[in-house]
Amino acid sequence: MQIPNRIHIFGASGSGTTTLATALATAYGHRHLDTDDFYWLPTDPPYRETRPRELRLELLRRTLADCSSWVLSGSLCGWGDPLIPEFDLVVFLFVPANVRIARLRAREERRYGVEAIEPGGTIHRAHSEFLDWAQRYDEGSLEMRSLLLHNEWLSALPGATLRLEGELSVSDQLAQIEASLKTRLLTRR
Repeated sequence: MQIPNRIHIFGASGSGTTTLATALATAYGHRHLDTDDFYWLPTDPPYRETRPRELRLELLRRTLADCSSWVLSGSLCGWGDPLIPEFDLVVFLFVPANVRIARLRAREERRYGVEAIEPGGTIHRAHSEFLDWAQRYDEGSLEMRSLLLHNEWLSALPGATLRLEGELSVSDQLAQIEASLKTRLLTRR
C-alpha cells in the first residue's frame, strides 16, 4: 500500500502523537521529526526557552526539504502554518483527558525521576505548571494549545485529514490510517 510521503500528526500533549509518528516512520521508512525539537531551544532542564518563530520555521523548513518522506509529530498551529501546503496527510489524535494526564505523569517520571517531580523536587514547580497547562486543553481558548484551536485549525486545512478518537492501541491507529488511505484511493479511481 502507498502511504503519503509527508504526514503531520498532532493533538494534545499526551495524546500519543510521538508514539504514532515513530510507529509510522518505522513501518514505512519515513523520517520522524518532532515539532518540540524546533520550537524549543536546547536547555537543561529542557522545554524552558522557545526558539524565535522565524528561526524555528526556517530550521523546520530546511529539515523537511532534506527528506523525501517524513512524519512530523506535535502541534505547530499558528507558527508553522506556512508549512501547511507541504502536508499530504494530517492526522489529529484525540484522547480523553484522564488518559492523557496519566500518560504525561508517567512520561515525566521516566524522564526526570519521581524525586525530581515530587513536592520539594528540583523540577516540581515546572512539572506542576506543565500538568496544569495540559489539563486545560479540553476547555481552553483559541489563545492556547487547546481542543478548540486544534478543531478550528483542522477544519481549515485544504488537504487530506483524519481524526482518530479514543484510547486506541498504536496498531489500531495504524490500521485505521491504512483503511482510510485504501478507501480514499478507491474513491479517487
